[in-house]
Amino acid sequence: MIDNRTSRAIRQIAVVRHDGMKNAWAIRNATDEVLETSVQLGVKNIIFYGGPGVDVLPASDVPHGKERNTYEDYVAFRERIESYGLTIAGCENGFISTPKFYDIAFGGPMRDQLIDLLAAEITDMGRAGIPILAYNWMPNSVWRSGVTHIRGGTDVTAWDSAAGDQSSIMDISDETQALLDEYDTSPENMWECLEYWIKAITPVAEAAGIRLGIHPDDPPVPELGGVSRLLGSFDAYKRLTSIVDSPYNGIEFCQGTFSEMEDAKDDGIYEMIKYFTERDKVLYVHFRNVSDTIPKFHEAFINTGYVDMKRAMETYHAAGYQGVFMDDHCPEIVGDTAFPGNWGGYRSRIFAQGYIQAMLEAVTGKRPDVF
Repeated sequence: MIDNRTSRAIRQIAVVRHDGMKNAWAIRNATDEVLETSVQLGVKNIIFYGGPGVDVLPASDVPHGKERNTYEDYVAFRERIESYGLTIAGCENGFISTPKFYDIAFGGPMRDQLIDLLAAEITDMGRAGIPILAYNWMPNSVWRSGVTHIRGGTDVTAWDSAAGDQSSIMDISDETQALLDEYDTSPENMWECLEYWIKAITPVAEAAGIRLGIHPDDPPVPELGGVSRLLGSFDAYKRLTSIVDSPYNGIEFCQGTFSEMEDAKDDGIYEMIKYFTERDKVLYVHFRNVSDTIPKFHEAFINTGYVDMKRAMETYHAAGYQGVFMDDHCPEIVGDTAFPGNWGGYRSRIFAQGYIQAMLEAVTGKRPDVF
């Protein structure tokens, strides 16, 4: 446990780091090249993939060889990021998609033991100055129904609820599917288990000073592969955030996935942005665009989807948002080179970053060097 003075100090760090609207991007491997590129492009805020349940050091491909990452591991990583003049804005995690943690999602016999394991690491993350842990509640991950082509023949993923070739982006082995088939994957049971988790972990997050938020289900449909999907509507997120009404129970606001929801139609996307931002539930934003809502959509360049991105950013700003916007699901541009982060290579992500920085300047009136 940490004392009150340390907890207050951590909270103050988090507030400073999220003072105003800023840009960020997510990285999987914090190589010298990636960090130097971040500095050169003015991407001062870093979201890293890792956290609870992974078997490598933070933002690395080096195995940690332990039960989990420790306080010392996270301090060493934060200090490395800060040595470049950069700031850690948060961590993205997908522990619930790992079969080891299915007992948490579905209420198996190891649930409490696994929650204790995650709570210990979350506490260490907070103590080390990691301000946010974002995760999802999709045991069988993100699904798509294929690839389509947009401007200039660019490849993007697509979803069609009527398509017959739907599949998870995660490699679900026969063994994993057999394990899923053994659980009660009904929405009633999964909501009960999610509420159990939120009630158990939110006090841990509060004590450690690390805010937690859940990514929406992508695509936002009721069921995939025999497993219920809970977080695919405006009402579902109202229910989630009311389980424990705390700043430490929030939302990883993937604007792209919220834009896929049925509720996003008829200006609903702007209503959802306003509602959750005003209530300080938006921890950070995946600032991406899509072609339409369910039942059929595809990814898009950040400036070519159906959402008015300037209006969206103005809505966050007017509602008092204090956090970062990161690029996400960037299209695959011909001849691009891999970037150790989210979907999309260097060229695609730099295009999105330039757009985000220009939009921030237009909406806030601040120059990029102060983001």
